[in-house]
Amino acid sequence: MLDATSMAALLETFLAEAEEGLETAEGALLVLERDADDAEALALAFRAIHTIKGNAGLFDFHALAAVTHAMEDLLDGLRSGRTVASHGLTSALLDGVDILRSLLFESDRTRAVGAREEQLIARLTGRTHEPGAYTPLNVQRTAHTLRIDVARLDRLLDLSGEIGVARGRVGQMLEDATVARKLVIEAQHDADLLHQEMQELVMKLRMVPVGPSFRQLHRTVRDTAQSIGKEAELRIEGGDVEVDMTIVEHLRDPLIHMIRNSIGHGLETSGVRRAAGKPAIGQILLRSFHDSASIVIELTDDGAGIDRARVLERAVERGLVAANHTPSDSELLELIFQPGFSTAAEVTDLSGRGVGLDVVRRNIDAIHGSVTVQSRPGEGTTFRLRLPLTLAIVEGLRVGIAGESFIIPMASVVEALRFPTGGQRSTATGILDHRGETLPFVRLRHRLSRTGGAGTRENAVIVRYARGRAALVVDELHGECQSVVKALPPSLRGLPGLSGSAILPTGGIAFILDVPALLQVELDQYDLQDGLPNSRPSIRRNQEWSCSPN
Repeated sequence: MLDATSMAALLETFLAEAEEGLETAEGALLVLERDADDAEALALAFRAIHTIKGNAGLFDFHALAAVTHAMEDLLDGLRSGRTVASHGLTSALLDGVDILRSLLFESDRTRAVGAREEQLIARLTGRTHEPGAYTPLNVQRTAHTLRIDVARLDRLLDLSGEIGVARGRVGQMLEDATVARKLVIEAQHDADLLHQEMQELVMKLRMVPVGPSFRQLHRTVRDTAQSIGKEAELRIEGGDVEVDMTIVEHLRDPLIHMIRNSIGHGLETSGVRRAAGKPAIGQILLRSFHDSASIVIELTDDGAGIDRARVLERAVERGLVAANHTPSDSELLELIFQPGFSTAAEVTDLSGRGVGLDVVRRNIDAIHGSVTVQSRPGEGTTFRLRLPLTLAIVEGLRVGIAGESFIIPMASVVEALRFPTGGQRSTATGILDHRGETLPFVRLRHRLSRTGGAGTRENAVIVRYARGRAALVVDELHGECQSVVKALPPSLRGLPGLSGSAILPTGGIAFILDVPALLQVELDQYDLQDGLPNSRPSIRRNQEWSCSPN
């Protein structure tokens, strides 16, 4: 008999492997739905369900074992030819995947078979063809496992030993007064190189390919399209591109929202597509690739494109654009990310509630990324996400405010320059004329309630965010830095404007600024002076200064 600790570890392994098995089975079933003769997909689904059934029996998970047993029998019948494949059978098996996924998250996994499971088993065994009334469960466990290359672990162990030797060497040199200072510096430099290699390797250990997460979206495309009487299929390119596992976790909801938007608003029905000379089945391409120190993810559909006239009509109705103003194309497309914005004529389960693309932007902003959109009438729409490769380390610009250090992520920084002298430094906000461009500025010492002594000069950090560009006014510029991100203490979590903290080389602590959230607080009200709400924030205009590079 295993003790409680061993059983808990065994259960955690089972849950992780069962989740992977369900993802495999789901992907194989979606292939079978398109091609009932695909023997390889059928065998893959059978093996995955068979494995889950055997492991569930070890834990006495009765409902889980019963459902997998019925699914295994049906899949075996399809393999042997005793059962003829059909859309109804594939749908029942996919519903079985949903129920199994739900059972994995229940607190009482040992419960007996309930009415929901009985109804599904009746469908799987042919005793009824009535679908059940339950919804797919879109959840992910908070506990995570990673598959790591043993060679990387071996190198990590070697580095640990080498760093220990290097530290010991530096220590001996410091104790020996006869050792030249130059030799000590060289030894310290060697130790730093080893530490840097270890840090890079640890970051690589956290990197996972985006493909497995992206493949789960095949089901989202299938279910969404069927729910509104359309046909669509998803293609994935660049699934082997690696990114930090935390980035992958934050991508799921934005991608689901964008897919639902593409199917609901972009793709036409099969009849309309044929009349336009397009394939009956709508195409959605999910592509990822590395670009410098970022990962770029593009979601492209071949639908009708964004109806600009409808967007403008809705924007005027909501007071987002003045009736006599004609926005540029980029300004018009930007409106679809406004909270509560929708072009749907009626409210459905898929659209019309004004919840969707604003959530995408908010979630992407939260991980220091950006989202843009391009669209061509009759040809389709592309959403482009640009994201950092990791959230564990931040490349930032360290600034000083009232004697304290803060870090502005470099992903948001455009440039830094001297802020013009004159005017009242007590003013929290104002308008800055920067090379002919009107930018709002926010003094961070006011926004962050810092009252320490001010220096003789101020500096402006020009940053980009969802609505354009703005200036953050700080006291000092300390230069670029790379910092390991630490979680905020409980008392500061949820405070707008702060996303984490970092330990400085001096041993002090610097807070990492959340630029989008910081500016949202200050610049959340707009006027219609120039027709568009984003064109000029309605902050106090008693100071309008010109600014040029230092």
